[in-house]
Amino acid sequence: MKRFESNVQYIKYLVNKEVAHRFFTGKLDHTINSFREIAEAIIPGPKALFRCCIYKERHIIEERVRLILEPTKNNRIINVLDSACDECPIDRFVVTEACRGCLGHNCMEVCPRNAITIVNHRSYINQNLCIECGKCKQVCPFNAISEVKRPCVRSCSVGAVSMNEEKKAIIDHDKCISCGACVYQCPFGAIVDKSFVLPVLELIQNSWNNTNYHVYAVVAPAVASQFIGVPTGKVFSAIKELGFYKVVEAAIGGDMVAVAEAREFAHTVEKMGWKTTSCCPAFVEYIKFNYPQFMEHMSTTVSPMVAIARAIRLQDPKAKVVFIGPCTAKKVEMKQADINDAVDFVWTFEELRATFDAKGVNVEEFEESNAGDPSLYGRIFGRSGGVAESVVRVAEVEELGVTVKPIRCNGIEECIKNMKMASLGRLDANLLEGMACRNGCTGGAASLSHADRGVTLLNQYGKEAKTDNPLEGLSGYDLDAVNMDRDFDKAFDPTNPVHYKKV
Repeated sequence: MKRFESNVQYIKYLVNKEVAHRFFTGKLDHTINSFREIAEAIIPGPKALFRCCIYKERHIIEERVRLILEPTKNNRIINVLDSACDECPIDRFVVTEACRGCLGHNCMEVCPRNAITIVNHRSYINQNLCIECGKCKQVCPFNAISEVKRPCVRSCSVGAVSMNEEKKAIIDHDKCISCGACVYQCPFGAIVDKSFVLPVLELIQNSWNNTNYHVYAVVAPAVASQFIGVPTGKVFSAIKELGFYKVVEAAIGGDMVAVAEAREFAHTVEKMGWKTTSCCPAFVEYIKFNYPQFMEHMSTTVSPMVAIARAIRLQDPKAKVVFIGPCTAKKVEMKQADINDAVDFVWTFEELRATFDAKGVNVEEFEESNAGDPSLYGRIFGRSGGVAESVVRVAEVEELGVTVKPIRCNGIEECIKNMKMASLGRLDANLLEGMACRNGCTGGAASLSHADRGVTLLNQYGKEAKTDNPLEGLSGYDLDAVNMDRDFDKAFDPTNPVHYKKV
């Protein structure tokens, strides 16, 4: 089983693992001394591993630990570690050999910080003064000023990441959709997602071996693409070994959503003309922040995470629910005011692996176990195109009398492109499936593996299902009793402190 894709992922793993290990051994506290002890355990010295010196490395580790143990500003999920954001050597705007030393000097005149001077009839940018506004590039008649974006800026297709005057990364939380692309792409690990390793372990501990309440683990179907070479049934058994009462496939919620969304589509598409899916929380936020006038076109069906969590709570009043998946945006979704009754905490696959190793749980040693019997279509919700295919399948099975003409948006760039087409009335489809991550959930920011073969692995896992009928996949759950509706006005109410972006 492949270990880590990068040193950034490895450092995140080490921090989560050390915190979890100290929790299991009773050595964890919330003092500054504990922060330092963890940092020294991870960076023992005397030589630095990744930075200029061990003291710099330890300081960054302490900041990462603080992000786990302490609340974040406005309860934000995506955060910048200023101490880690200082080694991007890229000057964003540079004058090239194409500069002709023109008389206009438009670049110099437009610069708000007087960062441009003329040296030997050529423009020169003083990088110590440049604030990277880009005005010089816009006015250069020879296109002689090149632009090279930092990885975090380039990764954010919604324009939420920029640089401040100290050239540190900053996030505009009124634009951020919490997809985690910047977290995954930052080569220095300076942008991080809030970890819930500790709250989940405390939730399990305080259940008193699931006698006080029952802690359920709801696992995203993308798990089939993560622990490569290990049968998914073994992963379910290993998760239960962490102290969960029961492990349930989120794909059952996928079957619920496929049925509910297909029925909603059949009842509303004639009036609306076209609809979008609502399973991906990052896509939902993109529409809300950029095309609020089209929120009425969005499906009001909850995500599979919320659907199965509510179904579990109906069956078991003592249930607490932890969702485990590859998605940083799910950590935002669980807090939204209209659905915050469903899920208690969200773990990522990165956090899950770290906890396994902290407790000495070897996934490969377990017997396989079953976490439910969702359909093939419930499982393929975890990759791009799966939601639309499921809706089409339900429309056929239930003979809803509608023609579903879907278009798949594989990643936020395709979502942006197709929403522009929709805004111009040129969308060649009546169902727009939006997924912010490339390849869907198998490529989620907090995945252990982002390889393209994850889609193949997920498809293979889907084919292992006992049925290809979503109605049969939700057997054992009363769909009519589950509240499958979203209230987006409540979810994004700026006066409601639950929604962290607008606090």
